[in-house]
Amino acid sequence: MSDAARKAVFTTHEVLNQPPPFEDVNLFDGDLALGEALRREGGDWAWAEASRFGARCGSAETRELARLANRHEPELKLFDRFGHRIDEVEFHPAYHRLMQTGIGAGCSALAWDAGRDGAHVARAARFYLHNLAENGTACPITMTHAALPALENQPELAAEWRPAILSRDYDPRSLPVAEKAGATIGMAMTEKQGGSDVRANSTRAERVAAGGPGGEYLLTGHKWFCSAPMCDAFLTLAHTEQGLSCFLVPRWLPDGNRNRFLIQRLKDKLGNRSNASSEIEYDRTWCRMIGEEGRGVATIINMVHHTRLDCIIGSAAIMRGAVAEALHHTAYRSAFQRHLIEQPLMRNVLADLALEQEAAVQLFMRLARAYDQGTAAGPERLFARIATAVGKYWVCKRTPAVANEALECLGGAGYVEEGPMARLYREAPLNAIWEGSGNVICLDVLRAIQREPESLEVLLGEIASAAGADRRFDAALAALKEEFADLAGLEGRARRVVERLAVTLQASLLIRNGPPAVADGFVASRLSGDGGALFGSLPPGLDIDAIVERARPQAVD
Repeated sequence: MSDAARKAVFTTHEVLNQPPPFEDVNLFDGDLALGEALRREGGDWAWAEASRFGARCGSAETRELARLANRHEPELKLFDRFGHRIDEVEFHPAYHRLMQTGIGAGCSALAWDAGRDGAHVARAARFYLHNLAENGTACPITMTHAALPALENQPELAAEWRPAILSRDYDPRSLPVAEKAGATIGMAMTEKQGGSDVRANSTRAERVAAGGPGGEYLLTGHKWFCSAPMCDAFLTLAHTEQGLSCFLVPRWLPDGNRNRFLIQRLKDKLGNRSNASSEIEYDRTWCRMIGEEGRGVATIINMVHHTRLDCIIGSAAIMRGAVAEALHHTAYRSAFQRHLIEQPLMRNVLADLALEQEAAVQLFMRLARAYDQGTAAGPERLFARIATAVGKYWVCKRTPAVANEALECLGGAGYVEEGPMARLYREAPLNAIWEGSGNVICLDVLRAIQREPESLEVLLGEIASAAGADRRFDAALAALKEEFADLAGLEGRARRVVERLAVTLQASLLIRNGPPAVADGFVASRLSGDGGALFGSLPPGLDIDAIVERARPQAVD
């Protein structure tokens, strides 16, 4: 039926005042803050590939894959049709295609196999773009990326698994790793009685051969959360006679039989629907020890350190996705004879959201550079140690508020499941919970200060790099330092202190690296007390137009 004929028949169904789909856009080329940070922090050599990946992630095809992967959720399949227990999870084909997209782009391998400076920066930009495409597949990709630093505690295991981990081929088949083109690695730490208190774990490890590092053990216990249970192996914690230790649990045994990795159920989660999260049972499950016996937390924390950075990256991507959707919608949608984006109050909201989102990008890209340059005893390692926890707390906590306000910019259209905003809204709280909820992370910041006091000195020195450029910033920096003048009761005010560390660090980065309009807006609203409790309350006198235009994605012309 022609358009003319359709209009003649369906006279009430002409669609007006709706934006075109936000698709077939280059998510890298249209993100000025990301591109500038990639160059500034040492990843300029990865520009061309980031641009190609940005086009892939912003394509209509990829956006449809994301919709399908979240609409058709994973299904647990405990038995095959003959009655054999197999403990497998079936995913929609869209999930597998998204996994290949991310792994093929190096999101799990680039930091380790690029062989040049800026590898973590380049990988951070790519992982951010992948999260802009779809968040659930980011979970197994980040765990695979982060597993190698922990595995390096056991060199023979690292050598055995490294080629499969660094492969750019995603292989979803359930087979022994030696028969696969690539592997993914998961993690299973928390238990129902302990949660974040992993030292309360009750899983036990029984030695079956030569014990100690690299030795073989059998595990018995129940893990309350195990995401991506179809990974090829898992880092996990269990008690031996020497205390809590770290182990590598493969899905398949060396003899080619299935390991006793028993999936009890899949979690029915608020968001992150494309990713399977499960409860698992170890029933004399074969594994090998990683690192020193009784030092399991110290071993696995190498993995957690990297996944916490990815929590920041993933949250920043949710912010960017939500803000880009709001900017796109308001640029086309009209009300009261003007496009929404032209209306002063809406521009205030959009500018405020844009400030939050760019500050998050500045922070995670600076952290990625610290991961590139950090040494065992250098200041960049100390900065990465404390600033990752600070950023993980703040950026992940701010993301739900950004997603909520951005969704409201679309009105009722944002609240329905047909578009991406509802998915982003449900996804937004996850990273604040995963790898340590807010209180756990704030206490970790205090732990870093207590164990390595010089880490606070390095962080404050980084923040102070912007001193003298803005009197409002200088006043906030002085007030921040006062927080540490009296350490009594610091635990009870840990959230307040970590929040101030995060916001002044972001302000410092924006003053040094961002456009004047963005830095001025952030300092005025976040540091000087001239902003409100909700987005859209930026004070007068700011260059709102410059802030909004900088944030607009390339698709909006």
